[in-house]
This record gives sequence, C-alpha cells and structure tokens, in this order.
Amino acid sequence: MFAKLVGWLKPLPDGTPISDEAQIKRLYRNWRIKMFFGMYFGYALFYFTRKNLDYVKPALSQNFGLDVIQLGYIGTTIYLTYGIGKFLSGVLADRCNIRGVMALGLFVSSLINLAFPFLPQFQTFLGNMGITLPLVALAAFAWGLNGVAQSMGFPPVAKGLVYWFSPSERATKWTLWSSSHTFGAFFVGVLISYLLKLDMWKMAFIVPAFMGICYSIFLMFFLTDKPTTVGLPPIEVYRNDVMPVKEKSTLSHWEILKKHVLKNPFLWALAISYIFIYYVRFATLDWGTMFLTQERGFTPDGAVSAMKWMPFLGMPGGIVAGYLADKFFQGRCTQMNIIYLVILAASCWGFYCVAGTDQFFWTSLLASFIGFFVDGPQNLAGGVQASRVTVQESVSAACGFTGMFGYFGAMLSSTGAAYISKSFGWKGVYFSCIIACIIAMGFIATTWKKEASSIAAENNK
Repeated sequence: MFAKLVGWLKPLPDGTPISDEAQIKRLYRNWRIKMFFGMYFGYALFYFTRKNLDYVKPALSQNFGLDVIQLGYIGTTIYLTYGIGKFLSGVLADRCNIRGVMALGLFVSSLINLAFPFLPQFQTFLGNMGITLPLVALAAFAWGLNGVAQSMGFPPVAKGLVYWFSPSERATKWTLWSSSHTFGAFFVGVLISYLLKLDMWKMAFIVPAFMGICYSIFLMFFLTDKPTTVGLPPIEVYRNDVMPVKEKSTLSHWEILKKHVLKNPFLWALAISYIFIYYVRFATLDWGTMFLTQERGFTPDGAVSAMKWMPFLGMPGGIVAGYLADKFFQGRCTQMNIIYLVILAASCWGFYCVAGTDQFFWTSLLASFIGFFVDGPQNLAGGVQASRVTVQESVSAACGFTGMFGYFGAMLSSTGAAYISKSFGWKGVYFSCIIACIIAMGFIATTWKKEASSIAAENNK
C-alpha cells in the first residue's frame, strides 16, 4: 500500500517530445486550461473542507460546549500544523508530481471532515474504554490533522503555475488563480448559511467532505505534471520568454534550498510581512461572525450572510492587484502591496465602527472592502514576489516557506485575537489589525530596490 502511494506521488516521466508546432500550440492551449481550472476548483474545495469550521463556530460552541478560548485553541492547532506542513509539503512537491500531492491532501482532509461532527460520540466510546479526553483536545487533534492534509494544497499549485505559465504572464495568471481561495471561502459560506437555516450544522462538514472525495478522485484523471510529461517543451521555450536561473546541474536539491530559500534575505522579509498580512486576514474572517453575534446582536445565520461577502470581494481584489502591478508598475508588487495595506487598515476600523443589525448593507460592504484589500498583498507578497526571488527548482519550497510564516500569523489571529477580545474587547482586535498592516508595510518596503533591480535585469536580457 505504501509503495503504491509513493508511486502515485513520484514525478511523472517525460513523454515523447512533440515536434509539430501546430500540435504543440493546440495541446499547450488545452493543457493550460485544464491545469489552471483543475487546480483552481481543487484549491477552492480545500477551503470547503477547512473554512467550514469558522462559519460554524457559534453552532459548534453550542453543540460541543466550547467557549471562545477553546475555539481559539482549535484554530491555533490547524494553523500550526498547516503552517509547518506547508513548508514541508513545498519541499515534497518539488520532488513529486502535481496531481498526486494535491489529490491526496484533499482526499485525507475530506475523510477528517466526515468524522469531525461525531467527535462527542467518539469521546463517549473512549470513555467506555476507560480513556478520558476533553472534547476540546479531540477536536484540536482532529483539526490539526486536517491542517497537515490541507498543507498539501498550495505547494503543487505553485509548482503548476510556474511550470505552465511563463514569467511575463505570471503576475496576472497567479492572482487570477489566487481568487480560488476566496471563491471557495465565499461559496462554502453560502452553503453553510443555508444549512444553518435548516438547523443542519453537522452537514456543514459532511457535504464538503463528499464533494472533496469526489473531486480528489477526479484530479487523478484530469491533471498531469510538467509540460514535458505530455511531450511539450518547457514553458519558457514555448513562450520564448526569459529563462529563470537554473542550477540543478551544479547544486544538489538541498544546496538549492539553502541558497535560494533558507538564506535568501528578501524571501525572509516577505515571509515576515506575511505573518502580519495573515493575522489581519484571519482575525477579520475567522472571528467576524463571533464579533457580530456577541457584540452587535446578529443571529448566527445573519452573521454568516454578512461575512460571506468578505471572501467574495476578495476574488476581484487579488486579480485587480496583479493587473495594476503589471499595468502601472512594470510588474513590481511592492507599491501595490503598500497601497492596498493602507486602505485595508482603514477598512478594518470602518467595519468595527459601523457594523450593526440596522446597518446590514454597510456591514457587508465594509467586510467586502477588507476581503478586497487583504487579497492583494496576500497574493502578491507570498506568491508572485516569492516566486521571483528564487529559482524554478525551489519555487514550491519558497512559496511554502512564506506560507508557513503566514500561518504563524494565522495562529496569532486565532488564540491571540481570542485573548485580545477577552482583555480589550473586539475594539482591541480590530485596532491590532491596523498595527499589523503598518508592520507588514515596513517589511515589504525593504524589497523595493531589489524588486526594481530584478525586473530591470530581466528587461535588459
């Protein structure tokens, strides 16, 4: 069984090279569409099996008997395992095939979701066997395992985007793909809102689980690996683009990882900024429904209805950021990140000040602004910029590295925001988001000259 699993994950062998230019053009067009949309909807379903818990927090608190701090522990656990797993999965993805890693992660995550709503029954079963465990510990352990599985979603996608889309088009294509996570977060919110109205909170885990299982099987037949796997030339050759630096002929995989990831100061700056970007993202998204129900008088389904617009508007937010970076800043992301972070800070404060049941439109609109402006730096800093400051052979590890730091920030947003709300109220939580935006701007600004010189060097080649 283990040997078969390893076989599924190994890089797929190169196919017979195709020489006919018309056939190459046709196949490249078809495969790029298949790879893009296969990875797009696949990653969206990862969100169906991860963000569902955040929308069900009020119902979970009532049915599992957990308070805000205990819910924070569960969130911290998944962010810890997801963050570390994202870097390790990035290293793994660089050595494996795209479809195998992505399909396996989604399948395992779906199985965990199937089991999660029945944890109280499992706790009773363990109690009958003489094993006493708090329900919060069981929930944190299960959702922590989900984090490990979830960490296998993004790294193979980063690899796919680099191998199937060339540097000259990557900012636009990457940010367009990145809307998949907001697409998933929005539509899982629509699904959960409907299920909560029917008082079917357990189905909030079961329905996404069945969707994930079906799609993970589909991925194994729909996706492939690199272009050479199907006999096509590398993307830079096909597009006649600038070739990224290649060092695999002289450096080992570990040496490339050390030089271009672990000892890369600009990647470290982006990674640290990611801590604070993700803090804002998840402090506002994960705790928004609790804030609206606890302090502003919303019903659970009403809070979900208001907050679901936050990820929905995030979709165009990330895409617009990539387009504007290419259109007005010659592909430079630093300026767009800083502009977005300034408006994001203002949006967070506006949401706190305005939110209320008598201001549903403005509550939803300002939540949408947060989603729109957080997606720009999230997509550009840890994705497009990270891929540019490293080499092709370690792009999954580089993106996994920044992603790991991002989820350290998500951990802070989980338990940290819970404690801030207890000590300083929800006002303190949203004020901390403003501070996080300012710190993120500082670290991103350190890449200003480096990014400019890198793009100038490419243009002069």
